[in-house]
Amino acid sequence: VQLQACGGGLVQAGGSLRLSCAASGRTFSSYGMGWFRQAPGKEREFVAAISRSGSSTSYADSVKGRFTISRDNAKNTVYLQMNSLKPEDTAVYYCAAKTARYSTSYFSREYEYDYWGQGTLVTVSS
Repeated sequence: VQLQACGGGLVQAGGSLRLSCAASGRTFSSYGMGWFRQAPGKEREFVAAISRSGSSTSYADSVKGRFTISRDNAKNTVYLQMNSLKPEDTAVYYCAAKTARYSTSYFSREYEYDYWGQGTLVTVSS
């Protein structure tokens, strides 16, 4: 599967952005999806994950209550709604897909994912 992330940009602290990640192919509903980010000079870290069905989600503590992951299997797209953005949210955001056996499974570890998108840059100014 090929993943194409978009929606990044420059936003002031306190603002909002919605990232989208479109997947190719007709088996999108077979994949658990995740968002990761990599800030300058730092390692890539987990942000959020969602199960195949969309019924289960997981978030990093740093974004819990501010970010929401969702998916539309009919549109082969996963979203990351980011509210109350902070300068420390500045990073390149990547979407990832993992073939999932169970509809409620989600994955928070980078090595678990099979496919990665190219990343979209989010810059939050103070």
